[in-house]
Amino acid sequence: MLLQAFTAAHWPEARAIYEAGIATGQATFATEAPTWDDWDRGHLPHSRLVALSETGQVLGWAALSPVSGRCVYGGVGEVSVYVAAEARGQGVGRQLLAALVAESEAHNMWTLQAGIFPENEASVRLHEAAGFRVVGRRERIGQQHGHWRDTLLLERRSTAVGV
Repeated sequence: MLLQAFTAAHWPEARAIYEAGIATGQATFATEAPTWDDWDRGHLPHSRLVALSETGQVLGWAALSPVSGRCVYGGVGEVSVYVAAEARGQGVGRQLLAALVAESEAHNMWTLQAGIFPENEASVRLHEAAGFRVVGRRERIGQQHGHWRDTLLLERRSTAVGV
């Protein structure tokens, strides 16, 4: 597996992985994947990674979104990690998240956060293994298909940036 910068050329395969995540009902409140331009505008220009197979197939991706436009939160990013169904359980998510943490710290990010449905136990475990901790439960934070959903708020504080 090769990790490299996530570019527009990867978007068709990455989008399909995102759409598969949406279809599970356990990955996001989103109901459809955005266009590349919308996705690009909504994510930080750094800390964007894809995992590629030996044949160049996108196995997964990870990226950061800003949590606020306020300058005091400039070092805080919201994590997205998506792995293709056929690549799950092979360490793809673990490697992507570890590399995302390193990349974020290289860009002076001091806190990473993730909002995860409590039912998505694999994602919670993945983040906890990468040094994230559950800081709270946001009850009835949003509706999905007419039903209220909770999310767990996880965060990882850098031990290298902002200490």
